Order: sequence, then C-alpha cells, then structure tokens
Amino acid sequence: MKLFITHTTQYSYGDPVMDSVNELRLTPFTNEQQSCYQHSISVEPNAPLFSYNDYFGNRVHVFSVNHTHRSLQIRTQMTVVTKEAIKPEQGREAMMPEEAWSYLVSDGAVNQFAEYLLPTEYTGITPEVAAFAESPVENGTNEMEQQGVFGWLSCVSNRICNEFVYDPEATNVHTIASDMLHRRRGVCQDFAHLMIAACRAKGVPARYVSGYHFVGDLQGGSADFEQASHAWVEAYVPGLGWCGFDPTNDALVGERYVKLGHGRDYKDIVPVKGVYRGTSEAELAVSVDVKRIDG
Repeated sequence: MKLFITHTTQYSYGDPVMDSVNELRLTPFTNEQQSCYQHSISVEPNAPLFSYNDYFGNRVHVFSVNHTHRSLQIRTQMTVVTKEAIKPEQGREAMMPEEAWSYLVSDGAVNQFAEYLLPTEYTGITPEVAAFAESPVENGTNEMEQQGVFGWLSCVSNRICNEFVYDPEATNVHTIASDMLHRRRGVCQDFAHLMIAACRAKGVPARYVSGYHFVGDLQGGSADFEQASHAWVEAYVPGLGWCGFDPTNDALVGERYVKLGHGRDYKDIVPVKGVYRGTSEAELAVSVDVKRIDG
C-alpha cells in the first residue's frame, strides 16, 4: 500500500518567546515492512535542521530558534510503501513452543534484549500487572508450554482490546500501565504500555512503537488526527523476529501502519519535544492526514 502523510504541529504563544530548542522523531523507518520514498521537514520560523540516529536507531532532527517569535510550525510530508504483517506460516511458528520459551529465558536472549525486558516508568510490573499477565488468555488455560510465543501475544492483544474501553477522556500522557489497568479504559498509548508491561512480566522482549494508522477508506473519508496518529507494540518472537501487535484494535501490524520509531516506552520516542524561554501561555494544535495514493 502506498501512503502519503502530512503531519503539522503548531505552537502559538501568548507573548514572544525565544531560545526554542526542539527534537523531532518524525522520520519513518525503512525496513522489511515499509520503505520511505520521500520525506521532508519544514520549520517556520526558518531554522537549519541537524540529524542523528539515537540509541534505538530512530532518526532524530534537532533545531533551535533563538530570536523572538510568537508561533512555531513544524510540518512533515512523507510517502511510504507498506507491506502486510509478518505471521507464522499456516499457524505454525518457526520454533516449537517449549524451545521458544526456553530461548527467551536464556542468558543470550536476556542480555541481547535487556532494555526491552526491564520495567520503566510507564511499564512498571506491579502485582496487579503481574497477575494480569499470569491470568488465562485462551480456553481457560495458562500453560505457556502448550502455547507458542506468537499465539500468547495474540491472546494478550485480544484480551486488552476486548476488556478495556477506548476513552480519550479517561487518561493523559502521564498515565502508567497500572493506572490504566485499574480504570479499565484509556487510549492507544495506554493499551500499548499495558501489553508491554505484561510481556516483560513474562520475559518477552517488547517495545513501544509510534506511527500512523490508515483507516480513512474504512471510515468513508480521510483519517483525522485521532484516527491517524497511533501507538502499538513490537514483541520479539523467537524464529520470527520483531512482530507488531495493535492491542487497541486487536490487529497484527501490516500495510495500514507506518512506523516512525520505537523505544522502551512513550518517553523514548515523543514525536515533538522541546524547551523555550518565555511565557507559559501556549496553545498546541496538531493535524495529521494519511491518504492512500495510486502508483
């Protein structure tokens, strides 16, 4: 699927500000599931952009506006071609269940994926989270030895989608997994953090992914911001590698998804963040449009 995406972030300040320093993580990956054919970033007031790859491999652009200004606009455009989701062939995984689970507890796996196994501020493993991860996820059984890693992940994604309510008013950007577990409602960020916490409680490496979800043709028009900007989970499945799961929609991550970046949790990959000197009175407006194009 070929997608054209426009993402605009607009800050408006009550009084002139200065020395605005910003980081952007708005560059799509090129990997086995997607290819970025065109990408541009424009900033107003005009400022030179510098870039580097962070620890997790995300492309970061940084810029500063030192003179006084009352607004700041960041606009990105990109064309990305996506592919279908990775999944086990004919319902069978590349490793037998016992072999896969045994690999995940080996010293080699624990050392290789350490940063995606440790709890974070957003993905703390409280007793409630651990109990959630231990509870039955399929046919009333909790015998992981009889269930492959991919199958277990699919069941966790399904359970979160079915048992929790999508409610933009219930949580905020600071909500952690255990809070969402008590409230039983939240948004994609919360759903992703809970699944990541459950995975880490079971010793499955998992990371937070930010990007876009194209649903415009399913909704009868162009996707708006809430529909397009999205968060999901990538978990490591022995024999398959990193596989994407969307617990908000109980879906495998495939051609309708465009990945911008990944990290341990939301804090690692905030799309736009920065600091400035001046008034605290500021308004933020964000718009994202994702369209399917031919060719």
